[in-house]
Amino acid sequence: MKRMTVKVCQLLLALCVLSSPVMAEDTATVESQIPLDLPAPDATSTTPEATPDSVPVPQTPPMQDSVPVAEPTPTVTALSSPSVFTPGNVSSITVAQMGQPRGVMLSGGQLQAGIDFTLPADQVITNAQLLLNLKVSPAMAARNTTLQLMMNGQPLGTVPLGSADSDVSNYQLDIPAAMVVSSNNISFKINDGDALLCLRDLSDKYQVTIMPTTRLDLEGQQLNIGADLSHFPRPFFDAMQMTPASVAFAFPAKTLPEQVSAAALVASWLGIEADYRGISFNALHDKLPEKNGILFGKPGDQIGGLTLPATQKPMLQIIDNPGNPVYKLLLVVGNSDQQLRAAAWRLTHGKFDGQTASTAVENQVIPVSKAYDAPRWISTERPVRLTELMRKDQSLTATGIWHEPLSVAFRAAPDLFLWDGDTIPMKIGYRFPTENWIDEERSYLSMTFNGTFLNNLPVNKQGALETLWRKVGGDARQENYNLALQPYLIYGDNQLSLYFNIQTKETAPCSVLLNNNIKSRIDDDSWIDLSKTRHFSLLPNLSYFVGASFPFSRFADYSHTVLLLPENPGETEISTLLNMAARSGNATGASLNNNAVMFGLPTGGANLQRLEESHVLAVSTINQNAFNRTLLAQSPFTSNEHSFGVRERSIWQKIQSWIEGDWGSTGIAADRYFSSNEAWRGFVSFRSQWNPDRVVVMAIGSTDEQLSRLQTDLSSARINASIRGDAAIITDENGVRSFRVGQQFPSGQMPWYMMVVWYANQHSAFLAILGLLFATVIGLSLYALLKKRARKRLNPQDDGK
Repeated sequence: MKRMTVKVCQLLLALCVLSSPVMAEDTATVESQIPLDLPAPDATSTTPEATPDSVPVPQTPPMQDSVPVAEPTPTVTALSSPSVFTPGNVSSITVAQMGQPRGVMLSGGQLQAGIDFTLPADQVITNAQLLLNLKVSPAMAARNTTLQLMMNGQPLGTVPLGSADSDVSNYQLDIPAAMVVSSNNISFKINDGDALLCLRDLSDKYQVTIMPTTRLDLEGQQLNIGADLSHFPRPFFDAMQMTPASVAFAFPAKTLPEQVSAAALVASWLGIEADYRGISFNALHDKLPEKNGILFGKPGDQIGGLTLPATQKPMLQIIDNPGNPVYKLLLVVGNSDQQLRAAAWRLTHGKFDGQTASTAVENQVIPVSKAYDAPRWISTERPVRLTELMRKDQSLTATGIWHEPLSVAFRAAPDLFLWDGDTIPMKIGYRFPTENWIDEERSYLSMTFNGTFLNNLPVNKQGALETLWRKVGGDARQENYNLALQPYLIYGDNQLSLYFNIQTKETAPCSVLLNNNIKSRIDDDSWIDLSKTRHFSLLPNLSYFVGASFPFSRFADYSHTVLLLPENPGETEISTLLNMAARSGNATGASLNNNAVMFGLPTGGANLQRLEESHVLAVSTINQNAFNRTLLAQSPFTSNEHSFGVRERSIWQKIQSWIEGDWGSTGIAADRYFSSNEAWRGFVSFRSQWNPDRVVVMAIGSTDEQLSRLQTDLSSARINASIRGDAAIITDENGVRSFRVGQQFPSGQMPWYMMVVWYANQHSAFLAILGLLFATVIGLSLYALLKKRARKRLNPQDDGK
């Protein structure tokens, strides 16, 4: 009984302690208990002067020792208090996005392979799952073997490679979240590989393909990396990310052209950084992004209740998003076009000191591009070594018998021109391994260019004398080859693929098939020479635009281009313009440092002068009727409030086209197609009304929703390849259809005497008619002269008359 009484007393005492309030010490602070990167607590709870309508900049707790006080930065006020929570992210990455668009094939002697992929560094993965899609050949399925999977050197498990009811087998594997880090590798190995290795003649029958649709589903938590400009472009874009990115840009309710111009500069730079991943932009009017975002405006402008700081100089500042401090907002602030451009240009050049949340920007000297100086375009002034075209992570050396093709990718200006019969010289220096078990008669270096087979280069020189010399012990190795590349093979994006197809002798042991100590390589002095080409083409041509943003990218910084929007552009129109800027940056490797944005069509002043000297890239929708009608006034196209069509040609225009041999116009078909579709988007291009040597390209959609789909359309290689001519219409039902409506005109670097030859070559019908008329005139003149002479000869008595 006494023991029970003691227990009851202890229980009552514990309840009293738990129910009593806990008094904190005066010196204790919440800041001392949280990591430095996390946002400080809301100051409204401790500052009596604060009101519910304002959130002051978080203050650090007072220190006993005095410390230097930093210069105060402009304050930023918001209308709502942030709710602190750690957001979760759900994402997926496919094998195609990991750099294997055709999947991974295990066959022949290559019975194991791996894929490297990276993930953003500011995420912690909490759940991961691999959805594996396999295609197994019937011969491999009959062996009832298994496929072993490993991640970062740790086993994930095995899956059977037996027969299945469908061509593709699907498996689901859970991956421990702790195994997924920023840089990862997934490897695949056929467990029965040793038995298959020596089946040389049957090796192609045993195949396993990891399909490109295989994907990794991830769940994770977003980390707070702090408000620090030195992290840029993180958290808005992370170079470790392999999937397409999306960035929000916000503007004040009254958006100005110079703000969109600065945004286009930043968007083009982000397009360079995104490269093959792709990036899209979401423009917001007077709204704050829900997650990370970049804001552009003047000091004192309000965007979604947030007031931009007052400053006399251009300024960059990164702050917590009032909606959630885990996300960040980057403020690009300036009073004028010059200030905003300076701030944007400074942002894209980085190199900020660590722990820099805000910085004033001094005046910047922004260089101006020269024609065809895009960093990502191959030089046409000299031979270019293949090593200059390689990425830092690439090599021109292949290890072992089984290897991936050596790829050399490069971009070129789309208007390269050569006369018929001229070719592009290319020299390839190569070396095969010198092993006695290699069958030199059947081994070769296979060359393809943009998917077109070029040649199989042998190990040894070919010919009777060379063979005889090799038989007697002479050196007959062929280690250099000069190739004449046809001009029509050069595109805007090009890829040279080189594969050392090494065959072994029948007597070679199986162990040599896995010998990774042998090396095949392309010599460093291999080159391609485009110095004999000219820059010359016919415009307008939409295939140049979708492939390389040409002719705007002729000056890669857009110093000779005007970006034109309606007088009151909507969010979708600005977003589309930013997406076009990012595509240009990706194509050229240069940001749009000197672009000019205009709202509506100017009637005079400096803007009209700039318009007369520039190409024009316009974005609009059908409902912008007044803007469209003015812009299309002297073009082959016409627009009203509810429709878009092709203007009927005059009699003189038809005669002129017929005489010049321009019989390929499809204006009537284009007009019918425009009128027969209610929902569509696309591009039209025509000669500028302000300068006949300049071009206008107009991105247009029947509605905002249709216009917004252009970014997805241009991500499709099939749609890109189908866009050509001067009108391209895209619908959900029929895909893309292209037409040539107006007349083309020559543009580029061609002397006048060569222009005469080119014109005669292009307008053969007109030349034939001109020749016929010339022959008729000469013939009639000679006939009259000879007839008169004959009369004099037959009637000499008439000479005196």
